Amino acid sequence: MAILTRYLIRAHIGPFLFAFTVLTSLLFLNTVARRLQDLAGKGLPWSIIGEVLVLSLPHVVALTLPMSVLVAVLYTYNELTAANEATAMAANGVNPLRLLVPLVGVGTIVAAGMLYFNDRMLPETNHRLKNLLVDIARKSPTFELREQVMNEIRTGDFRTKYFLQARGVDQATNNLTDVAIYDVSNPDRARTIYADHGTMAFNQEGTDLFLTLFDGVMQEGDLADPRDFQRLYFGEQVIRVRGVGDILERQSSGFRSDREMSIAMLDSAALENDRQLRDVQQESLLRAKEAVQIALNVEGFEPEVSAPSAGGYGGSPVWREGGRAQDRLTESTALQSRAHSAQAQSLRRQANMYRVEIHKKYAISFACIVFVLLGAPVAVRFPSGGVGMVIAVSLVVFSIYWVGLIGGEKLADTGAVTPFWSMWAANAVFLVAAVWALAKMGREGITPRGGGWGDLRYALDRRLRSAVALFARRAPPGPRTTS
Repeated sequence: MAILTRYLIRAHIGPFLFAFTVLTSLLFLNTVARRLQDLAGKGLPWSIIGEVLVLSLPHVVALTLPMSVLVAVLYTYNELTAANEATAMAANGVNPLRLLVPLVGVGTIVAAGMLYFNDRMLPETNHRLKNLLVDIARKSPTFELREQVMNEIRTGDFRTKYFLQARGVDQATNNLTDVAIYDVSNPDRARTIYADHGTMAFNQEGTDLFLTLFDGVMQEGDLADPRDFQRLYFGEQVIRVRGVGDILERQSSGFRSDREMSIAMLDSAALENDRQLRDVQQESLLRAKEAVQIALNVEGFEPEVSAPSAGGYGGSPVWREGGRAQDRLTESTALQSRAHSAQAQSLRRQANMYRVEIHKKYAISFACIVFVLLGAPVAVRFPSGGVGMVIAVSLVVFSIYWVGLIGGEKLADTGAVTPFWSMWAANAVFLVAAVWALAKMGREGITPRGGGWGDLRYALDRRLRSAVALFARRAPPGPRTTS
């Protein structure tokens, strides 16, 4: 049996590596295409671009590893059944379920390794990637001015905005002629600078731009008040624009989102949100009790009957001095109650978000074992399906699984379902289907006859006809007609 175990494991290695390489390459190319819009035009060195791509790879691996397990099991068992190897093993007294034991063991090892990867490596790479992308977003593109064009000068703080237009730009000497600068940093004031000529230069660090203008005029006015207008003529004027240099400043942010936390960090953050939620609820209850006590113990109120209504009946009692105070107390209590309710809802949503991420790490890792149990009986049932069956079944399973995860995450964030079931529902469904298929696999003999797309269509058609007939038998009879 040890020889058979080694043979089965070796048979799965090749398809697994092939599927893992192809799937990772396809998803990685999609990731690269989406990242290009953030990297293009920034004048980044190849080392920074390579670092962004390398840090983007672990997220892709976390998706493609469970997929590769399913593809490898489907393909290998389909080949074993089509080549009569599974039939020969069954004829020699080897239970088909016995063949799954070593694969389940390997799947458990892969799941444990993936859990470690999702818990330790993936959050760190996501955190580094986020910080790097933020630094790249702050970096200005390579500074280059074009003639007779409205050039936008962007700064690192995104607060100062200039538009510069020059009739002539000498790239060799950095001289400018017929310069017009429009300062739109302040939305309430408009400032325009015109100059006959000027020069531009960077500081020693290469981060700030200095524009030295000659023989010009600066006009500034208040957009809300046309009477507030100033005009200043100058012979030489220096304008400093900070943060426009072509230098990438690497900064590290300690803040981590849920995708950048380990299981221990997520659990600690969820417990902290629970503690804050209890504090908010206790404070809300305390404020409500205080408001009730104040309302019941107010002294100095004298009831007064309001004027009769149009129907001649007396109105409700009105409080002379205490009515306004009680109204203010009621309004204040209502505002505090709404604020506490909104804060509690936000804390509850954040706690659910952290717990969803915890269960996601476990659920995606456990999917490696579920896919082993599901792939083998499906491949044995349709041995003539070939590569088409492998691709079709894999696409269906992957689509259902990832839609379940994404939809479950949205539902859990809103509190519609618990974080546990939002992430484990897809695993539970496929695990039940795998157990049912394995039970049939253990009872039926393994045969390479049939098992193609025709059998699959016939099986689906038979199941559909049976369901329709059962529904028709259980449907209530229609009303009888009498002549």
